[in-house]
Amino acid sequence: MANRCQVTGREPRSGKNVTFSHKRNPRWFKPNIQTKKYWLASENRWVKLKVSTRGNKIIDKRGIESVVKEIRQRGEKV
Repeated sequence: MANRCQVTGREPRSGKNVTFSHKRNPRWFKPNIQTKKYWLASENRWVKLKVSTRGNKIIDKRGIESVVKEIRQRGEKV
């Protein structure tokens, strides 16, 4: 699995750098992906996720239990 957030699904996107003279050069917009460990109290174990900074905020807001449940419903292994 490449540069992809397991919570939000964000992936690198392509675009253009535009100079002052309006020359256009290809570039990548990459999400800020971090590998984080979270404690799952219900399973009494640590879970390692590749999460973007926005995904990290979602986990803080909703809780790790509900987010992991949602990831498993999509069919991803956690």
